[in-house]
Amino acid sequence: MSLTLHRAERADVLVGGLGQLLASTAADPFVPDVVAVPSRGVERWIAQTLSSSLGAQSGRADGVCANIVFPSPGRLVRDALAAASDIDPDVDAWDDRRLPWPLLEVIDGCATEAWCRTLGRHLGLVDATADGTAGHGRRMAVAQKLAGLFGAYGAERPTMLTAWRAGQDTDGYDEPLDADLAWQAELWRRLRAHVGAPSPAERIEPACARLRGEPALVDLPAWLSIFGPTRLTTAQLAVVDALAEQRDVHLWLPHPSGGLWRHVAVALDGGDIMTRRDDPTAEVPDHPLIRSLGRDAREMQARLMAHTGAAGDEHVGAPPTHDTLLGVLQRDLHADRVPDGTHVLANHDRSVQVHACHGRHRQVEVLREVLLGLLEDDSTLELRDIIVMCPDIEAYAPLISASFGVEVTDEREGGGVDAHPGHRLTFRLADRSLRQTNPVLGAAARLLDLADSRLTTSEVLDLVAMPPLRRRFRLEDDALERVGDWVRRAGVRWGFTATHERRTAFAASCRTPGSTGSSGSSPAW
Repeated sequence: MSLTLHRAERADVLVGGLGQLLASTAADPFVPDVVAVPSRGVERWIAQTLSSSLGAQSGRADGVCANIVFPSPGRLVRDALAAASDIDPDVDAWDDRRLPWPLLEVIDGCATEAWCRTLGRHLGLVDATADGTAGHGRRMAVAQKLAGLFGAYGAERPTMLTAWRAGQDTDGYDEPLDADLAWQAELWRRLRAHVGAPSPAERIEPACARLRGEPALVDLPAWLSIFGPTRLTTAQLAVVDALAEQRDVHLWLPHPSGGLWRHVAVALDGGDIMTRRDDPTAEVPDHPLIRSLGRDAREMQARLMAHTGAAGDEHVGAPPTHDTLLGVLQRDLHADRVPDGTHVLANHDRSVQVHACHGRHRQVEVLREVLLGLLEDDSTLELRDIIVMCPDIEAYAPLISASFGVEVTDEREGGGVDAHPGHRLTFRLADRSLRQTNPVLGAAARLLDLADSRLTTSEVLDLVAMPPLRRRFRLEDDALERVGDWVRRAGVRWGFTATHERRTAFAASCRTPGSTGSSGSSPAW
């Protein structure tokens, strides 16, 4: 049994190799295959792609993707650790959702001590203001932040927490902590004593030992795959390595350049990167794009090579051969070489296009026209083959809906003469926040945001106009206009929750010139 690494520049090539593996290992139809994926979108795409090959007849895409489980890598590792350590994640005191509460108790008990002066000053418990309340409102936020940091330390640098447990204030590599960070080690030790249970960093080594000696502890098949990870923590790699002791574990890794892989392997020469300051691969890349954007790929390779070795590394696919501008760029990236600048752009070459647009709305309009042109020119191109990426999906979502999508009841849906062809394109918006996809949650979140604000009239009216509140109180358009008219007639000009001090300051600023502020003076409104 082993850990085998499959890497390629294209994700569709990796899915093709995954399909071949699943087709060759399907021995028992009642045993589900396990393919860990980073997100639900990737799961949906892999399932759709595999359904055209698994069980398909020769020359036809009439297969089916069934009996495959798609957990996340974090869920896969968490369940394996829970089974090997006999600790239910739902009651684990070190869970990130529960840890802030005991940590808050520890902070309250030691924030005024000398060693914790940095944290105490930040919370206002040391050198506080005259009223003694500075920083009290951020206690829970600080506890949540520190709980997240301790969780990340346990996942990424368990050796550091092991050293802290032994009373050594080091960074895990025998280097002492900086003076302004030493309080974290003592705070973690106090938290460990308060919780009274081994931390996740302390469980990794014994749990991995049990996984190696008792593979039946986890309900996993004899082979499993992890697809598309861009980052794996130290704890995750340790668990995957332990699972690979008695199973065939296949890691499907998107990697931008086979040349970069060879160059990094030569630079590492069997060694390991301890810190980024000691990274011998930082100056290895030759291509400027890989040099500026390839750090994650280099660090991922450095971690994986210690677990797979040369025998467990397989490159899938081949470099592109088409002689377009995109093909030349891809070949240079594949070989990790500096572009020579000798390529002559053909008149019909549209493989790389740059559209300069004045504003986001115009960008979406140009995108719509470009996609329509591509679909018109290539009859084999389907909507599911197209992915559009943008830096801020929330900013573009309403523009995309206006330019592409229409409601079912819209008269243009029937294909009237006024309907733009782009309005008949179906699309799916991914990675949107829950506030936008769940109207009730958005209204609740907006209400909580307003609780700490001055509640201006426009904000209150906007809240009332939200669809969930309109449905709850049966407010029609006429009712909303009537409420707005009442507010305008009442002359409401400031927030409903303005404090007494704000009201006093506002009144004082509006007094007539020369008024003394006595009981006989009147404010000028």
